[in-house]
Amino acid sequence: MLEPSAGWCVLESDMKIHKLMALAPVALMLTGCDIEDMASWGSSDRFKEEFRLSYPVKPGGTLAIDNFNGSVEILSWEKDEVDVNGVKYCATEEMLRELKVEGTQSGNTVRLRTLRPEGRRGNCGAKYVLRVPKKMLLDGIVSSNGSIRVENIVGNARLQSSNGSVKVRSAEGRLDAKTSNAGIEVMGLTGDFVGRTSNGSISVEGLEGAFEAETSNSSIKARVNKLAEGRPVKADTSNGSIDLALPDYKGQALELDTSNSGITLRLPAGVNADLKASTSNSSITNEFEMNQTAAMSKTRVEGRIGTGGGPIRLTTSNGGVRVQKL
Repeated sequence: MLEPSAGWCVLESDMKIHKLMALAPVALMLTGCDIEDMASWGSSDRFKEEFRLSYPVKPGGTLAIDNFNGSVEILSWEKDEVDVNGVKYCATEEMLRELKVEGTQSGNTVRLRTLRPEGRRGNCGAKYVLRVPKKMLLDGIVSSNGSIRVENIVGNARLQSSNGSVKVRSAEGRLDAKTSNAGIEVMGLTGDFVGRTSNGSISVEGLEGAFEAETSNSSIKARVNKLAEGRPVKADTSNGSIDLALPDYKGQALELDTSNSGITLRLPAGVNADLKASTSNSSITNEFEMNQTAAMSKTRVEGRIGTGGGPIRLTTSNGGVRVQKL
Protein backbone atom coordinates (compact mmCIF):
# COMPACT_ATOMS: atom_id res chain seq x y z
CA MET A 1 0.00 0.00 0.00
CA LEU A 2 1.31 3.42 -0.92
CA GLU A 3 1.74 5.88 2.01
CA PRO A 4 0.34 9.42 1.51
CA SER A 5 3.02 11.90 0.58
CA ALA A 6 3.87 14.96 2.69
CA GLY A 7 2.30 17.14 0.00
CA TRP A 8 -1.08 15.49 0.37
CA CYS A 9 -0.93 16.01 4.18
CA VAL A 10 -0.22 19.74 3.75
CA LEU A 11 -3.05 20.09 1.21
CA GLU A 12 -5.56 18.35 3.52
CA SER A 13 -4.51 20.58 6.44
CA ASP A 14 -4.96 23.73 4.36
CA MET A 15 -8.44 22.62 3.30
CA LYS A 16 -9.49 22.16 6.97
CA ILE A 17 -8.21 25.63 7.87
CA HIS A 18 -10.14 27.23 4.98
CA LYS A 19 -13.34 25.44 6.09
CA LEU A 20 -13.00 26.70 9.69
CA MET A 21 -12.37 30.26 8.49
CA ALA A 22 -15.49 30.10 6.34
CA LEU A 23 -17.61 28.91 9.27
CA ALA A 24 -16.37 31.54 11.74
CA PRO A 25 -18.64 34.41 10.51
CA VAL A 26 -21.62 32.05 10.55
CA ALA A 27 -20.92 31.13 14.18
CA LEU A 28 -20.80 34.79 15.18
CA MET A 29 -24.11 35.46 13.43
CA LEU A 30 -25.74 32.53 15.22
CA THR A 31 -24.68 33.79 18.64
CA GLY A 32 -26.24 37.18 18.02
CA CYS A 33 -23.50 38.78 20.15
CA ASP A 34 -20.58 40.98 19.29
CA ILE A 35 -17.16 40.44 20.84
CA GLU A 36 -17.86 43.04 23.55
CA ASP A 37 -21.12 41.32 24.57
CA MET A 38 -19.39 37.95 24.76
CA ALA A 39 -16.68 39.39 26.99
CA SER A 40 -19.28 40.86 29.38
CA TRP A 41 -20.36 37.37 30.42
CA GLY A 42 -17.17 36.80 32.36
CA SER A 43 -16.84 36.75 36.13
CA SER A 44 -19.61 38.96 37.54
CA ASP A 45 -17.49 40.17 40.47
CA ARG A 46 -14.35 41.05 38.54
CA PHE A 47 -15.00 44.78 39.06
CA LYS A 48 -16.44 46.07 42.33
CA GLU A 49 -17.41 49.39 43.88
CA GLU A 50 -18.72 50.10 47.37
CA PHE A 51 -21.62 52.46 48.01
CA ARG A 52 -23.16 54.01 51.12
CA LEU A 53 -26.41 55.89 51.68
CA SER A 54 -28.03 57.28 54.81
CA TYR A 55 -31.53 58.58 55.64
CA PRO A 56 -33.02 59.94 58.89
CA VAL A 57 -36.08 57.83 59.71
CA LYS A 58 -38.22 57.70 62.82
CA PRO A 59 -39.27 54.32 64.29
CA GLY A 60 -42.30 52.96 62.44
CA GLY A 61 -41.07 54.08 59.04
CA THR A 62 -41.28 52.15 55.77
CA LEU A 63 -38.51 50.56 53.71
CA ALA A 64 -38.75 49.12 50.18
CA ILE A 65 -35.95 47.60 48.08
CA ASP A 66 -35.98 46.53 44.44
CA ASN A 67 -32.75 44.65 43.70
CA PHE A 68 -31.45 41.98 41.33
CA ASN A 69 -28.56 39.50 41.39
CA GLY A 70 -27.56 40.11 44.97
CA SER A 71 -28.27 39.49 48.63
CA VAL A 72 -30.07 41.82 51.05
CA GLU A 73 -29.45 41.87 54.83
CA ILE A 74 -31.52 44.01 57.18
CA LEU A 75 -30.54 44.33 60.84
CA SER A 76 -31.90 46.64 63.53
CA TRP A 77 -30.07 49.17 65.68
CA GLU A 78 -30.92 51.95 68.16
CA LYS A 79 -30.42 54.91 65.82
CA ASP A 80 -33.27 56.74 64.04
CA GLU A 81 -31.54 56.23 60.74
CA VAL A 82 -31.49 53.89 57.75
CA ASP A 83 -27.84 53.18 56.99
CA VAL A 84 -27.10 51.44 53.69
CA ASN A 85 -23.78 49.78 52.90
CA GLY A 86 -23.30 47.75 49.78
CA VAL A 87 -21.17 46.60 46.90
CA LYS A 88 -21.89 46.83 43.18
CA TYR A 89 -20.20 44.23 41.00
CA CYS A 90 -19.92 43.67 37.26
CA ALA A 91 -18.02 41.69 34.69
CA THR A 92 -16.64 44.82 32.99
CA GLU A 93 -15.54 48.24 34.21
CA GLU A 94 -17.85 50.02 31.78
CA MET A 95 -20.90 48.13 33.05
CA LEU A 96 -19.92 48.97 36.63
CA ARG A 97 -19.97 52.69 35.78
CA GLU A 98 -23.46 52.34 34.29
CA LEU A 99 -24.91 50.21 37.10
CA LYS A 100 -26.69 52.57 39.51
CA VAL A 101 -28.05 52.31 43.04
CA GLU A 102 -30.79 54.87 43.56
CA GLY A 103 -32.34 55.94 46.85
CA THR A 104 -35.29 58.24 47.50
CA GLN A 105 -37.06 59.42 50.63
CA SER A 106 -40.58 60.74 51.04
CA GLY A 107 -41.51 61.57 54.60
CA ASN A 108 -40.76 58.52 56.70
CA THR A 109 -40.49 56.17 53.69
CA VAL A 110 -37.21 55.11 52.06
CA ARG A 111 -37.06 53.33 48.69
CA LEU A 112 -33.94 51.79 47.17
CA ARG A 113 -33.49 50.23 43.78
CA THR A 114 -30.71 48.85 41.60
CA LEU A 115 -30.80 50.08 38.00
CA ARG A 116 -29.42 47.85 35.26
CA PRO A 117 -27.18 49.33 32.56
CA GLU A 118 -29.48 50.32 29.70
CA GLY A 119 -29.25 48.32 26.50
CA ARG A 120 -26.47 46.09 27.78
CA ARG A 121 -26.31 42.45 28.74
CA GLY A 122 -23.93 40.73 31.08
CA ASN A 123 -23.32 39.71 34.65
CA CYS A 124 -23.78 42.40 37.28
CA GLY A 125 -25.63 43.04 40.51
CA ALA A 126 -25.48 44.52 43.99
CA LYS A 127 -25.35 43.37 47.60
CA TYR A 128 -27.02 45.36 50.39
CA VAL A 129 -26.40 45.46 54.15
CA LEU A 130 -28.73 47.79 56.05
CA ARG A 131 -29.14 49.00 59.61
CA VAL A 132 -32.62 50.29 60.39
CA PRO A 133 -34.69 51.29 63.45
CA LYS A 134 -36.13 48.21 65.16
CA LYS A 135 -39.70 49.31 64.41
CA MET A 136 -39.78 49.26 60.62
CA LEU A 137 -42.32 48.24 58.00
CA LEU A 138 -40.60 46.22 55.27
CA ASP A 139 -43.03 46.91 52.45
CA GLY A 140 -41.54 44.88 49.59
CA ILE A 141 -37.95 43.69 49.93
CA VAL A 142 -37.34 42.14 46.51
CA SER A 143 -34.25 40.57 44.98
CA SER A 144 -33.27 37.74 42.66
CA ASN A 145 -30.43 35.25 42.62
CA GLY A 146 -29.58 36.29 46.14
CA SER A 147 -30.63 35.61 49.71
CA ILE A 148 -32.67 37.85 52.02
CA ARG A 149 -31.94 37.96 55.75
CA VAL A 150 -33.89 39.93 58.36
CA GLU A 151 -33.18 40.04 62.10
CA ASN A 152 -34.78 41.69 65.12
CA ILE A 153 -37.42 43.78 63.33
CA VAL A 154 -40.84 44.84 64.62
CA GLY A 155 -43.27 45.41 61.76
CA ASN A 156 -44.98 43.59 58.92
CA ALA A 157 -42.65 42.29 56.22
CA ARG A 158 -43.04 41.22 52.59
CA LEU A 159 -39.90 39.46 51.37
CA GLN A 160 -39.45 38.04 47.88
CA SER A 161 -36.50 36.46 46.09
CA SER A 162 -35.74 33.76 43.55
CA ASN A 163 -32.88 31.29 43.61
CA GLY A 164 -32.03 32.61 47.05
CA SER A 165 -33.02 31.69 50.59
CA VAL A 166 -35.15 33.80 52.92
CA LYS A 167 -34.14 33.80 56.60
CA VAL A 168 -35.90 35.66 59.42
CA ARG A 169 -34.95 35.65 63.10
CA SER A 170 -36.52 37.37 66.13
CA ALA A 171 -39.28 39.37 64.44
CA GLU A 172 -42.74 40.70 65.28
CA GLY A 173 -45.49 41.27 62.74
CA ARG A 174 -47.03 39.49 59.78
CA LEU A 175 -44.44 37.83 57.56
CA ASP A 176 -45.09 37.05 53.89
CA ALA A 177 -42.04 35.24 52.48
CA LYS A 178 -41.72 34.01 48.92
CA THR A 179 -38.87 32.52 46.86
CA SER A 180 -38.10 29.66 44.49
CA ASN A 181 -35.40 27.01 44.21
CA ALA A 182 -34.36 27.81 47.78
CA GLY A 183 -35.53 27.45 51.36
CA ILE A 184 -37.33 29.61 53.91
CA GLU A 185 -36.15 29.58 57.54
CA VAL A 186 -37.87 31.39 60.40
CA MET A 187 -36.95 31.40 64.09
CA GLY A 188 -38.81 33.33 66.77
CA LEU A 189 -41.67 35.07 64.96
CA THR A 190 -44.61 36.67 66.75
CA GLY A 191 -47.16 37.21 64.02
CA ASP A 192 -48.86 35.42 61.16
CA PHE A 193 -46.65 33.48 58.75
CA VAL A 194 -47.26 32.81 55.06
CA GLY A 195 -44.41 31.09 53.21
CA ARG A 196 -44.25 29.92 49.60
CA THR A 197 -41.38 28.44 47.64
CA SER A 198 -40.59 25.60 45.25
CA ASN A 199 -37.76 23.08 45.27
CA GLY A 200 -36.85 24.29 48.73
CA SER A 201 -37.75 23.44 52.32
CA ILE A 202 -39.72 25.55 54.78
CA SER A 203 -38.62 25.50 58.42
CA VAL A 204 -40.37 27.49 61.16
CA GLU A 205 -39.48 27.34 64.86
CA GLY A 206 -41.09 29.23 67.74
CA LEU A 207 -44.00 30.80 65.85
CA GLU A 208 -46.84 32.57 67.63
CA GLY A 209 -49.54 33.22 65.06
CA ALA A 210 -51.27 31.76 62.03
CA PHE A 211 -49.35 29.33 59.80
CA GLU A 212 -49.58 28.68 56.08
CA ALA A 213 -46.82 27.04 54.02
CA GLU A 214 -46.54 25.79 50.46
CA THR A 215 -43.63 24.26 48.55
CA SER A 216 -42.80 21.40 46.19
CA ASN A 217 -40.17 18.69 46.05
CA SER A 218 -39.10 19.44 49.59
CA SER A 219 -40.19 19.32 53.23
CA ILE A 220 -42.18 21.50 55.61
CA LYS A 221 -41.29 21.44 59.29
CA ALA A 222 -42.73 23.76 61.93
CA ARG A 223 -43.39 24.17 65.64
CA VAL A 224 -46.11 26.70 66.40
CA ASN A 225 -45.97 27.57 70.09
CA LYS A 226 -49.21 29.57 70.00
CA LEU A 227 -51.78 29.36 67.22
CA ALA A 228 -54.01 32.26 66.21
CA GLU A 229 -57.56 31.49 67.27
CA GLY A 230 -60.07 30.84 64.53
CA ARG A 231 -57.40 30.75 61.81
CA PRO A 232 -56.85 27.57 59.74
CA VAL A 233 -53.44 25.90 59.52
CA LYS A 234 -52.33 24.82 56.06
CA ALA A 235 -49.26 22.95 54.78
CA ASP A 236 -49.01 21.77 51.18
CA THR A 237 -46.08 20.14 49.39
CA SER A 238 -45.21 17.29 47.05
CA ASN A 239 -42.39 14.77 47.17
CA GLY A 240 -41.55 16.04 50.64
CA SER A 241 -42.52 15.35 54.23
CA ILE A 242 -44.63 17.45 56.59
CA ASP A 243 -43.72 17.57 60.30
CA LEU A 244 -45.92 19.84 62.39
CA ALA A 245 -45.98 20.31 66.18
CA LEU A 246 -48.85 22.30 67.71
CA PRO A 247 -48.56 22.35 71.53
CA ASP A 248 -51.23 25.08 71.78
CA TYR A 249 -53.78 23.46 69.48
CA LYS A 250 -57.36 24.39 70.44
CA GLY A 251 -59.58 23.13 67.64
CA GLN A 252 -58.29 25.17 64.70
CA ALA A 253 -58.91 23.64 61.28
CA LEU A 254 -55.84 21.76 59.97
CA GLU A 255 -55.18 20.79 56.37
CA LEU A 256 -51.92 18.98 55.60
CA ASP A 257 -51.34 17.59 52.12
CA THR A 258 -48.34 15.96 50.41
CA SER A 259 -47.42 13.09 48.10
CA ASN A 260 -44.72 10.45 47.98
CA SER A 261 -43.76 11.22 51.55
CA GLY A 262 -45.03 11.13 55.12
CA ILE A 263 -46.99 13.37 57.48
CA THR A 264 -46.29 13.67 61.20
CA LEU A 265 -48.68 15.71 63.35
CA ARG A 266 -48.00 16.26 67.06
CA LEU A 267 -50.85 17.48 69.27
CA PRO A 268 -51.34 17.96 73.03
CA ALA A 269 -52.99 15.20 75.03
CA GLY A 270 -56.71 15.71 75.69
CA VAL A 271 -57.32 17.34 72.32
CA ASN A 272 -60.80 17.39 70.78
CA ALA A 273 -61.03 17.20 66.98
CA ASP A 274 -62.60 15.46 63.99
CA LEU A 275 -59.85 13.49 62.26
CA LYS A 276 -59.78 12.35 58.65
CA ALA A 277 -56.50 10.82 57.46
CA SER A 278 -55.75 8.88 54.29
CA THR A 279 -52.80 7.47 52.40
CA SER A 280 -52.03 4.86 49.79
CA ASN A 281 -49.34 2.18 49.73
CA SER A 282 -48.47 2.93 53.36
CA SER A 283 -50.10 3.03 56.80
CA ILE A 284 -51.59 5.33 59.47
CA THR A 285 -50.68 5.32 63.15
CA ASN A 286 -52.69 7.28 65.72
CA GLU A 287 -51.94 7.63 69.44
CA PHE A 288 -55.31 9.18 70.29
CA GLU A 289 -58.42 7.25 71.25
CA MET A 290 -61.10 7.48 68.59
CA ASN A 291 -64.84 7.83 69.22
CA GLN A 292 -67.65 7.35 66.71
CA THR A 293 -65.34 6.11 63.99
CA ALA A 294 -66.63 6.17 60.43
CA ALA A 295 -63.62 4.38 58.96
CA MET A 296 -60.70 2.49 60.44
CA SER A 297 -58.19 0.68 58.24
CA LYS A 298 -54.52 0.60 57.44
CA THR A 299 -54.81 3.40 54.88
CA ARG A 300 -57.81 5.37 56.15
CA VAL A 301 -58.91 6.71 59.51
CA GLU A 302 -61.99 8.84 60.05
CA GLY A 303 -63.60 9.61 63.38
CA ARG A 304 -63.79 11.79 66.46
CA ILE A 305 -61.00 12.46 68.95
CA GLY A 306 -62.41 13.23 72.39
CA THR A 307 -65.65 15.16 72.06
CA GLY A 308 -64.82 16.29 68.53
CA GLY A 309 -64.06 19.77 67.31
CA GLY A 310 -62.03 21.37 64.56
CA PRO A 311 -61.56 19.37 61.36
CA ILE A 312 -58.14 17.79 60.81
CA ARG A 313 -57.45 16.62 57.25
CA LEU A 314 -54.24 14.69 56.54
CA THR A 315 -53.69 13.41 53.01
CA THR A 316 -50.70 11.77 51.31
CA SER A 317 -49.76 8.98 48.93
CA ASN A 318 -46.87 6.54 49.12
CA GLY A 319 -46.11 7.80 52.60
CA GLY A 320 -47.17 7.11 56.15
CA VAL A 321 -49.30 9.27 58.47
CA ARG A 322 -48.50 9.57 62.18
CA VAL A 323 -50.65 11.41 64.70
CA GLN A 324 -48.76 11.63 67.98
CA LYS A 325 -49.16 13.05 71.47
CA LEU A 326 -46.79 15.78 72.61
